[in-house]
Amino acid sequence: MQPSPTERAALADRLREAREYVGFSQDEVARKLNLPRTAISLIESGQRKVEAIELQVLAKLYQRSIGSLTGEEPPPELPQDIAHLARTASKLTETDRMELRRFAEFLSSRAPKEDTE
Repeated sequence: MQPSPTERAALADRLREAREYVGFSQDEVARKLNLPRTAISLIESGQRKVEAIELQVLAKLYQRSIGSLTGEEPPPELPQDIAHLARTASKLTETDRMELRRFAEFLSSRAPKEDTE
């Protein structure tokens, strides 16, 4: 069964939004998928089909489920300040992300525990 043009356009929009959310350029995504940048542009405009294996790689890259990219599941909802931190952290090097993780664990360990009563 072929997707309708509306479904293809919706998938294209979700893929573009997910890419922008994590702060990747089309060039970066193209390199990770070993595709030309024009292929990513065509996918995000709904003019090129997305292969299943490409969708798997994109889901991992964008840290989303395949279902959220296809519209079968709602996209993840994070508080705006946490989403901003995640977008900013995604642009850091792996070493800097590890340092950020350690700092977050330090802050968490010294924070007063809230009563859950």
